[in-house]
Amino acid sequence: MKRGGARQGAGRKPGTGKYGESTELMRVPNSLVSTVQELIQRKKTNAFRIPMYLSRVPAGSPSDLEDYVDDYIDLNEFLVSDPDHTFMVIAKGDSMIGANITSGSILIADRSLEPRHGHIVIASVDGEITVKRLHKTLKAIMLKPENPKYDSIKITSKNAFCILGVVTHIVISAIYP
Repeated sequence: MKRGGARQGAGRKPGTGKYGESTELMRVPNSLVSTVQELIQRKKTNAFRIPMYLSRVPAGSPSDLEDYVDDYIDLNEFLVSDPDHTFMVIAKGDSMIGANITSGSILIADRSLEPRHGHIVIASVDGEITVKRLHKTLKAIMLKPENPKYDSIKITSKNAFCILGVVTHIVISAIYP
């Protein structure tokens, strides 16, 4: 009786895997295994790092940028402290321009943070979502805009009110349409 080796018709049929195509065996040097595994993991999570230069860019007079990268940062690690409780929304309107939130800004918010007086929050008031600065006193809760053209929203017991998250970062595009 013959033992071992490939059996005709055994194994997964070509093109039936996750990607719907045939696969290829590849040998990787032991010294590069962890690098290849890290790349595969990054591909799965879309967590690619961006080069971070040691030199700071002057906002005044021009200066030479050093020719080497000091480090790499992963924007997920930099902008998101609690991935399970973080969400992003796009701002619309100009009620928060005093806080550098312009129409089209991406707001990164964290549901797990305790909203405190002075925080910028994403809130729901009577079913409408808004971004405002939270003002809490012993007598009242107010949502205040950062633009004098708009009135504050006073929260009363008649309002259906919920804070959805505390804004932790504001991403403003430097290129305008």
